[in-house]
Amino acid sequence: MLKLDTHNLIMALDILEDSLMNKQEVSQKYNIPVDLLLEYEKWQLCDSVKLVIGEWQYGDEDIDRLSMIMTLHDIGFDNRTIKKYMIALLKEDKSAKTMLLAIIQKQRNDKLKSIHVLEEQLEKLDNLRSKVQI
Repeated sequence: MLKLDTHNLIMALDILEDSLMNKQEVSQKYNIPVDLLLEYEKWQLCDSVKLVIGEWQYGDEDIDRLSMIMTLHDIGFDNRTIKKYMIALLKEDKSAKTMLLAIIQKQRNDKLKSIHVLEEQLEKLDNLRSKVQI
């Protein structure tokens, strides 16, 4: 059986604390908006986030998840869909993968529809321009 004396326990806690960052440190180091960090905490996706002296602490696993959330935001996912996606991602089973693929496909289809609408608008603009040209 492993016996931890007070000294070893303090050293272990110091190592853990050194690998964690608070909200402001994460925001500055990785350019993640504090609003997004608050949302992440609210969604309770942060099982490796530790509450230390009243302040959330983020580890490497959290940074990876936040990176994924930033990517999803960048490609146009809304917060509700991001939460759904992240919950499915953390499940790591076959039905969750099916759900992830469905979410991605829906987003892709929505983007394609937007592209087609823009193409039609461009075509109309080109027609107007050709009528106005001297």
